[in-house]
Amino acid sequence: QVDLVESGGGLVQAGGSLTLSCAANTRTFVTYNMGWFRQAPGKEREFVAAISRTGGGTNYANSVKGRFTISRDNAKSTVYLQMNSLKPEDTAIYYCAADPFLMSQAMGDYWGQGTQVTVSS
Repeated sequence: QVDLVESGGGLVQAGGSLTLSCAANTRTFVTYNMGWFRQAPGKEREFVAAISRTGGGTNYANSVKGRFTISRDNAKSTVYLQMNSLKPEDTAIYYCAADPFLMSQAMGDYWGQGTQVTVSS
């Protein structure tokens, strides 16, 4: 069992920045690839970014490349998502995910409750 708790969501203006955090309550954090997904109302879950166990590899959705940065601090069992140049279409509930093998849209062994990000024009 891996408990994931997201935080840092909120309301920002277009062009602004926001950093999300996901704290993982597990003693084996380094055994998991970590990822971020988002879901807007009425739409399916969308892969945003993922990072490998040691942080040496990352994957990003084309829609966020150059704007979002995923990182992790294994000493704190926490993964982050720094979001810059935010657009209204980034508005969604953002979820943290953990998976011992995958780091793509197919991730999904463990999920957090989500945190709302709203970008206004």
